[in-house]
Amino acid sequence: MKATIKIQGKQVTVSEGDILFVNRFAGSNAGDSVEIKDVLMVGEGEGVKFGSPLVDGASVSAKVLENKRGKKIVIIKKKRRKGYQRKRGHRQELSVIKIESIKA
Repeated sequence: MKATIKIQGKQVTVSEGDILFVNRFAGSNAGDSVEIKDVLMVGEGEGVKFGSPLVDGASVSAKVLENKRGKKIVIIKKKRRKGYQRKRGHRQELSVIKIESIKA
C-alpha cells in the first residue's frame, strides 16, 4: 500500500519499509514512534482514496532510526577590491525515519 503524506512542508509518496531523511522532529530520540496525520492520498490501483485536502481517518506511523546532521554547506560572501570576505557554514539537523505502517 502506498500513501502520499505531507511532512514538514513537503509531499512524499511512501510505502511500508521506506527510509526517509527529513528535518529533525523536535524532542524526538532514536527509537521513538511518530504518527503522521497529514495523508493526502492512500491506496493502490482501484482502491485509491484522495482527500480534499486530507483523507479522513488515515495515518502513517514511522519510527525514528537516528538523529544526525547533514552535509556541511559553506556560504562565502566576497566583494572584489574592497577587502570584504565572510565565510559561514551550516549543517542541517536531520532525522532518519522508517515507515512502519499505513492505516487507511
